[in-house]
Amino acid sequence: MSAPAVEIRNCHGLEEFRACLEMQKQVWGFTDAELVPLRMFVVAAKVGGQVIGAFAGQELVGFALAVPGARAGHPYLHSHMLAVRERHRNSGLGRKIKLFQRDDALARGYELIEWTFDPLEIKNAYLNIERLAAITRRYNLNQYGITSSPLQGFLPTDRLVAEWWLKSKRVESFLRTGQKPEFEAVRRISVPAQIYEWKAAEATRARAAEVQAQNREQFLKAFGEGLAVLGYERDAEGNGTFLLGRWEEKLGYGESGERHG
Repeated sequence: MSAPAVEIRNCHGLEEFRACLEMQKQVWGFTDAELVPLRMFVVAAKVGGQVIGAFAGQELVGFALAVPGARAGHPYLHSHMLAVRERHRNSGLGRKIKLFQRDDALARGYELIEWTFDPLEIKNAYLNIERLAAITRRYNLNQYGITSSPLQGFLPTDRLVAEWWLKSKRVESFLRTGQKPEFEAVRRISVPAQIYEWKAAEATRARAAEVQAQNREQFLKAFGEGLAVLGYERDAEGNGTFLLGRWEEKLGYGESGERHG
């Protein structure tokens, strides 16, 4: 018997919001104190945000949560969470949810979606930069403090800020042709494939912390020089490399060089 097709749509009602709440525990292993509460999903859906679900039959297998924001008088969406159940990972579902999120945002007049992501998560970085054509030029230090999630490895929750300019030439060209504009990579910042193992084991966690600290310094220096992450490479061994250059499109709300908490 074949598996049911996955339908992506906006979530409605408390039961669907509650399913999103429960998935946080399964995906990130958060304690109850660190969960985004049910009320936040309700509020997001009512005030111009997004609660998007991916459903296989009646089962929720992925979701995205976004809340509205404003910078320099311009509205945008901050996508706070994207989760996919383990058995549906590496299937392209995360990207499909993001593309639905883009279509929904454009239909409501938004031109920018931002979200944060861990610079040490190689697969996530590849999705954001190479599969969605987002850019990043801001680095937030220890944004959430030390969390209980084992995925974080009890390291500072440093985050890069992804900017997804929905109507930019970069994004529209990529979604239409699969090609992003060419650029000169003037800086490279690498993450070893072993980072996941190093974070997971107490004996090697110091190695992961050293990589994080070195890369933090490089990102802050590069962003201070006006560079942006415009590409991402993964080699045959699974190592990841951020490619930084100068983004020539004149888009932004006047504060793109600042770090935001």
